[in-house]
Amino acid sequence: MPQSSPEPSRDSWRAWLRARFNEALCLAPATPGPPHARPDRSTKPGSPANPLRVAELREQGSAVVEFTFLALLLMVPLVYFIITMGQVQGGSFAVAGAADQAAKVYVAQSDAHSAQTAAEQAALIALADYGHSAADAEVSTSCDQSDCQAAGTAVTVTVHLTVRLPFVPFSDDFMLRASEVAASSTQLVGRFR
Repeated sequence: MPQSSPEPSRDSWRAWLRARFNEALCLAPATPGPPHARPDRSTKPGSPANPLRVAELREQGSAVVEFTFLALLLMVPLVYFIITMGQVQGGSFAVAGAADQAAKVYVAQSDAHSAQTAAEQAALIALADYGHSAADAEVSTSCDQSDCQAAGTAVTVTVHLTVRLPFVPFSDDFMLRASEVAASSTQLVGRFR
């Protein structure tokens, strides 16, 4: 019958576990023996008996400072970039919806002057729903014939929008813009209105 290896004692398991724990935390290895034989862990910063403790005290708290500084340095521009890209994407959705609504309103009117006015109002209302002002938008219409109200005419409405940088109070003075977006929509003038 084969002999089994002797059961390890609890003290050896504790010593092994303590050594692994210290190694994982990058601490100095545990020194076996009575407490009076261990190195002096004095808290005096100038103690020549323990230079490791002096180095530990110098480094204490620097990780928090470094993390805070790097987090501010890296996270603030990243968050601002994400917000700016959201504004540009929102502007893209706004001009697409505004151009579509303006083209539908234009072909439903009976004369060219009222059609142009109604199309501009519809586009500005659609842009206002997305939070963009009328001062940043421009609406233009074009058609493939000389009479834009004739049946079967294709009318194209184009909406241009200037997207401002977020959280910049003086963007008008320095002309700071995030982007300019545009969208077009084409509708046919119906035969029966």
